Amino acid sequence: MLLSIVYRLSSIVFLVAFLVTASFAGEPDLPVVQAPWMKGERLTYDLCWGPITAGTATLEVRPTKDGKTEFYSLAHDNGVLKKLYPVADTIYTRVRNKGLMTEVFRKTLHEGSFHNKSVIRFDRKGEKAWLSDTVFLDPPEKRQVKRSADTSVAIQGMEHSIISAFYWVRTMPLTVGDTSRFAAVSGKKRYELKVLVHGKEEIKTAIGKVNTVKVEPVLDGDGIFNSKGRIFIWLTDDDKRIPVLMQCEIALGSIKAKLVSK
Repeated sequence: MLLSIVYRLSSIVFLVAFLVTASFAGEPDLPVVQAPWMKGERLTYDLCWGPITAGTATLEVRPTKDGKTEFYSLAHDNGVLKKLYPVADTIYTRVRNKGLMTEVFRKTLHEGSFHNKSVIRFDRKGEKAWLSDTVFLDPPEKRQVKRSADTSVAIQGMEHSIISAFYWVRTMPLTVGDTSRFAAVSGKKRYELKVLVHGKEEIKTAIGKVNTVKVEPVLDGDGIFNSKGRIFIWLTDDDKRIPVLMQCEIALGSIKAKLVSK
């Protein structure tokens, strides 16, 4: 259970399921995102609980030849805990550069005996997001399916996936005291998601001391965050908005994703 929470952090998703509708939903003209990391970026993190390093995660941005962008999120155990709880997770997202609108979101999880593959395809004109989710009895290459479900969610045409929403937050001004609001969709339910900007801090990291902006995603109501603990993200206080530290508070302390290289 503990390691499962650790690797969820590596996805850099706000622990919201499936879709996030940004505050600009409904506006016809979206800006082309020109943040520095859109040219390509690779960030590597240690996933830690106290003094224990449980694994490694990477976040990667890759521009495509057809003018779009791909986001990759990878998490792996560090070898020491492989026999106890092997982990190999991959999240892939392809977006348009205008507004970071997701076309495809694909998630593959191998965590202990849990093997899952899910895909979301966005139909902007048809205002539908098509979801396919499969849980396997063993690694997917053997194709022994435990359960599978296909469904759709009505959208307004301007929704993000959970990964593109994270990168969209990196483009925001993030003024201290501000609150950005989103609508989160999990299955057939909608929740209000807020991103709070707490303040600015200088923190020590593996890449040196950096000035950061501390933000916190908060889900209102009876939603998904209730049992997960508070989540904080420290982004560099510059135009790159690099996430140098992420922290999830739990009953036994806190779990952290610490940037070790960029």
